[in-house]
Amino acid sequence: MAIVELDKIRTQLSECEKPMERIRKSLDMEGKKRRIEETEAIMEEPGFWDDVEKSAKTMSELKALKDALAGFESLETAYEEINLLIDMAEEEHDESMLPEINEEFEKFTEKLEEMRINTLLSEEYDSKDAIVKLNAGAGGTEACDWCSMLYRMYTRWAEKRGFSTELIDYLDGDEAGIKSVTFEVHGANAYGLLKSEHGVHRLVRISPFNAAGKRQTSFVSCDVMPELDDIPEIEVNDDDLRIDTYRASGAGGQHINKTSSAIRITHIPTNIVVQCQNERSQHQNKEKAMQMLKARLFLLKEQEAAEKTSDIRGDVKDINFGNQIRSYVLQPYTMVKDHRTDKEVGNTTAVLDGGIDSLISAYLIWKSTGKKAGEEG
Repeated sequence: MAIVELDKIRTQLSECEKPMERIRKSLDMEGKKRRIEETEAIMEEPGFWDDVEKSAKTMSELKALKDALAGFESLETAYEEINLLIDMAEEEHDESMLPEINEEFEKFTEKLEEMRINTLLSEEYDSKDAIVKLNAGAGGTEACDWCSMLYRMYTRWAEKRGFSTELIDYLDGDEAGIKSVTFEVHGANAYGLLKSEHGVHRLVRISPFNAAGKRQTSFVSCDVMPELDDIPEIEVNDDDLRIDTYRASGAGGQHINKTSSAIRITHIPTNIVVQCQNERSQHQNKEKAMQMLKARLFLLKEQEAAEKTSDIRGDVKDINFGNQIRSYVLQPYTMVKDHRTDKEVGNTTAVLDGGIDSLISAYLIWKSTGKKAGEEG
């Protein structure tokens, strides 16, 4: 039995050779080695440290180059070590090594997937933090519960990656769950990764809110925007704005406020609506909301004459049947399917617990190459 398992792992390992070679080419490893030598030579020149800003930038570049090199070299080392472990286990007929080999192979594939995803992030805003807004759609209380499940999924995903999240706006459902929530995700390439989530997400399950125990379908829209710190001057006419104040609400603690400090700004010409309630004062909430509005208007203006609309924000479709980008089926079978890439994942529990990297990877490959799941050679 152990021999069969070892052969299976060795076969799976050999299938990783092509993705590793693609990563090597994408990273331009030889070019990076040459650049490291050039940079280190520059650092040895007289007067290099006199210009603090320039030297700091050079040091930062050198660290990034070395980190990329070390990351791929550690991947190659892990590949070789797993092969050696398999050889040892086969030669010594030692079944006790199987758990260790499985564990090392799992770590290797996770690292490979992470590196493969990162090589696909090269667009203008990919490195930025992300602003994510979830809105419950068709499905009533069930949709609000689905919205809270997605919010948990994304916060768990961020936590696993070492990213931080910050709540901007939160509206409870009438009976349960969340009607809408807006939050920031801070981390390397947060927007580049999460742009794959923009669109309508569909849930099919036996609803806990349905006494008849019937299957129910519900929808939530996910809007993802890059967070732009330095926004070029955008003129906003006060007459084009409708500003409403309301009481902050939420799951307790800092999200509940006895005064109407939360701000909702509607840009009438474009019908863009932004909200903020997490800051300490109405003034701070208004400032944050205006920053979000200007970011959206800037991107909208930039996209009008370009083909980046779907990449940066996309059109927000109706939150109902026929418009979903991804379906999460919990009954009568379990399956998560992305309708753009045809990527399927059978372990719905893992996905809803934040395990969405394979779905993100399939989307980035599809955007980069046009190839759907199973077509990549």
